[in-house]
Amino acid sequence: MSETADTLFSHVKPEQTGYVSGGLRDFFLYRDLGVAAATQGKVIAHLVKANMAPEKGTGWHRHEAEFQIVIMLKGWARFMYDDQETLVEAGDCVHQRPGIRHFLFDYSPDMEYLEIVSPADFKTIDVEPVCPIPDPTPWN
Repeated sequence: MSETADTLFSHVKPEQTGYVSGGLRDFFLYRDLGVAAATQGKVIAHLVKANMAPEKGTGWHRHEAEFQIVIMLKGWARFMYDDQETLVEAGDCVHQRPGIRHFLFDYSPDMEYLEIVSPADFKTIDVEPVCPIPDPTPWN
């Protein structure tokens, strides 16, 4: 295997990058894992965790991305993928096919997942509602 100049070695320890707000959704916190910089924007990997109770969720949207997976590390989340409700629990891996319309509408207070997307600067596009959304579970 030959060396490639367009990617770098990356090793990020938990104490090097903390969770921050200001990501795609204000009700989540994000921890960058250094992959976007190491791949010069080809791939992003970040940890996402709940920051506040689900009130409105993500809204219906799709991503302009070539590849996207979500690996649930803690807790659970409920998504609509097109008109199919899907419960994603700790240990589950979801491959979100390019362009799938979806809505994350409910999650546990301890929800945390790893998201890997290519390219790193993927776009999020709002779409028309596909179907009604169930109510989220209240946090006590």
